[in-house]
Amino acid sequence: MKLQIINGPNINLLGKREPSIYGSVSFEEYLTDLQTRYPDIEFSYFQSNVEGEMINKIHEAGFDMDGIILNAGAYTHTSIAIQDAIRAVTAPVIEVHISNVHSREAFRHKSMIAAACKGVICGFGMNSYRLAIESFLD
Repeated sequence: MKLQIINGPNINLLGKREPSIYGSVSFEEYLTDLQTRYPDIEFSYFQSNVEGEMINKIHEAGFDMDGIILNAGAYTHTSIAIQDAIRAVTAPVIEVHISNVHSREAFRHKSMIAAACKGVICGFGMNSYRLAIESFLD
C-alpha cells in the first residue's frame, strides 16, 4: 500500500508551535514512528505553506497512491481550490487535524474540503494520522 501524507501551513513548526495544542514532537519524528509501526506501507511525505503547491501534490499523488492523508491546516476553512483538487483525483482522501477543531474558534468549525473527502478525523493529537492509516487498512 502506498499512502501520501500532505501537511499544510505551519505543520512544519510542530514541536515548537503551541505545544499545549499540537504537542512537542515534530512531524518528521512522528513519521519515523509510523514507518516503524507500518513497515508494509510505503509513505510519501510532503509539507507546504503554499496552497498551490499542496494542490500540485494532490494532483501528482492522486492517481498513483492508494490514499492521501491531508492536514490542510487553515486552508481547510478557506480553500475551495483544494476541495476541487480532491474531487479531481481518484485516490481517496482522509482529512485529519491534530486538534479538535470543533472545540476551538468558530471559524475552524467549517471545513471547505470535508465534503470531498472519504472521512474526517480530528482531535486525537498525532494519533489522528494513525487512525487515518487504519481506515485505509480496513
